[in-house]
Amino acid sequence: MTEKLKSTPRDWGKFDAHVITQDEYDELPELTDEFFESADLYEGEKLIRAGRPKLLHRKILLSVRYSPEVVEYFRATGKGWQTRMNDALKEWLKGHAA
Repeated sequence: MTEKLKSTPRDWGKFDAHVITQDEYDELPELTDEFFESADLYEGEKLIRAGRPKLLHRKILLSVRYSPEVVEYFRATGKGWQTRMNDALKEWLKGHAA
């Protein structure tokens, strides 16, 4: 959805004049703890994103070419192979400090 949304005209007078009946209240869902746990948190206008906090030392996106044997070896180890490749390079650095 890349196109800009157009504003729709509204009749605010009709909106303000509506009185909520007891039947409409009965239709409202109960607000449970699960509802509030999944709700978005805002500070003013800014949405506070939930989830993993930002890392102190973020990884760097880099384009590198490896020999097919190296890539096949790590891919064959299953999900998380790139992390294991990174760990192997870190281990190599420990023994080959400049």
